[in-house]
Amino acid sequence: MKISAQQVKELRDRTGIGMMDCKKALVETDGNVENAIDLLRKKGMAKAAKKASRTANEGAVISYIHPGNKIGVLCEVNCETDFVAKNEDFINFIKDVCMHIAAANPIAVDRDGIDPKTIEREKEIYREQGKTEGKPENIVEKIMIGRVEKYYAENCLLEQNFVKDTTKTIKELLTETIATMGENISIAKFTRYQIGK
Repeated sequence: MKISAQQVKELRDRTGIGMMDCKKALVETDGNVENAIDLLRKKGMAKAAKKASRTANEGAVISYIHPGNKIGVLCEVNCETDFVAKNEDFINFIKDVCMHIAAANPIAVDRDGIDPKTIEREKEIYREQGKTEGKPENIVEKIMIGRVEKYYAENCLLEQNFVKDTTKTIKELLTETIATMGENISIAKFTRYQIGK
């Protein structure tokens, strides 16, 4: 099937991925742009997984002040090279993450960042809730596990749905950025400030 330059441009504009990769994806999907996007995302995830073991010693710290000056965020995101650290797409990714943190108020980057004592306390609360609701013991445990998973999804930055596009998580946004930038990127840490808290 012949793939037009316009199709390649459209896919490139929508994904930020190189022209040759876009053309290959369009060839594989018989020119269907939506299917090509899905294919590139799947391949990007595979590429991102390979890059995850590489050291990321460069990066940037970006600040974000929410309109009204009541909430501010500092976020450190690491990458492998100074070249990517200065890239506008990389900086825009960090700005999006900062804006998301201001809006969604996560308590940690990932599950490892949440104090195990906090999780144990949550588990105990959920077990008691299940008992109070009169559920059998085996169901209480299942309910507790489900509620703990929901707690992680609501409080871990990487598991939260991205506020600008709720069809993807911050982890998926990070994976797409890794695929686009071509090197390992990691969200190292953040601090969220809010007036009165």
